[in-house]
Amino acid sequence: MNILKSVGRAALAAIFVQSGIDAVRSPAGRAQMVEQAGLPEPQLLTQINGGVMAGAGTLMALGLAPRSMALALLGSLVPTTIVGHDFWNAQGAKRQQQLTHFFKNVAMMGALLLVVTDRD
Repeated sequence: MNILKSVGRAALAAIFVQSGIDAVRSPAGRAQMVEQAGLPEPQLLTQINGGVMAGAGTLMALGLAPRSMALALLGSLVPTTIVGHDFWNAQGAKRQQQLTHFFKNVAMMGALLLVVTDRD
């Protein structure tokens, strides 16, 4: 196993573990965005999504089924990005902030795709 790949996966996983735990413990702010998107059970959905992020991130960081865990994180990150960083509905500085976060998430999606397709 390549040590750089292991370190890279752990570094990528860290944001998912941290934000996932935060979403499970304190879902209110994120749940409000989910509710505004018109989805049912916003607090529960937020906590489930957080649990997936924390769990899959932890397993990926540990090198346990990293490709499958990266795929789970990717599946979780797509709706999170659309609901949480809807720059198209924002104005001014808020729009720029959401646009930056949107593309940060797109970059993380790219990194996750590299993990998913890694065959070594």
